[in-house]
Amino acid sequence: MAEDPTVDQESERRIKKAFKRRGWSEVKANDSWAIFKMMSEFVEGFEVMQRIRPCVSIFGSARTLPDRPEYQLAEEIAFQLTNSGYGVITGGGPGIMEAANKGAQRGGGTSVGLNIDLPFEQQPNPYIDKGKSIDFDYFFVRKVMFIKYSQGFIVLPGGFGTLDELFEALTLIQTQKIGRFPIILVSKVYWQGLIDWIRSVMGDQYHNINPQDMDLFTVVDTPEEAVECINNFYSKYMLKPNF
Repeated sequence: MAEDPTVDQESERRIKKAFKRRGWSEVKANDSWAIFKMMSEFVEGFEVMQRIRPCVSIFGSARTLPDRPEYQLAEEIAFQLTNSGYGVITGGGPGIMEAANKGAQRGGGTSVGLNIDLPFEQQPNPYIDKGKSIDFDYFFVRKVMFIKYSQGFIVLPGGFGTLDELFEALTLIQTQKIGRFPIILVSKVYWQGLIDWIRSVMGDQYHNINPQDMDLFTVVDTPEEAVECINNFYSKYMLKPNF
């Protein structure tokens, strides 16, 4: 049987490990220890995050270089958020995440990084506040921290991970598992194709969402518009960022 050239050696090792025959006692022991590891990540996350001020999560690509306009856009959004009294939560890595933490630090606001341990990336960026950088092995634990401790979500151009975070927030709001916090997509050019597909294919053609689900997010182009969406939402409910 010829080897699949698209599967590298590390991927092949992981696949073989997943299909390795194991006895029930070994499976049970491994799963039990994994539960304790998950619990420890939840406990550490809760202990750190419950002490922070109200924050907005900023999502976006780890691959965005500092000379890209998206990087500068993320930095300015974070800076303006801190001027409005909000802190910033990011995934703690490079790219858009680094830019947002940098902007929050420049504005003198809370700068939090929820870093994920990956084999090829990422290291915590240097703009996270001391004591507010948390490392996770499990994506699902990390996403709980994003959702539980954010007063809004600002999503800049990104890849699969960014889409995962975006649709996690949308799903929880759509199913009323969390309150209807603002979700702002930044860059109409970047997001328009996806929005058109959601509306025309997912909605009009297959009826897999309701028409009003398109109102769960807002699309903007500038830092001022993004921050205004957050401020308008909380002024509507007579809430301030120090609640």
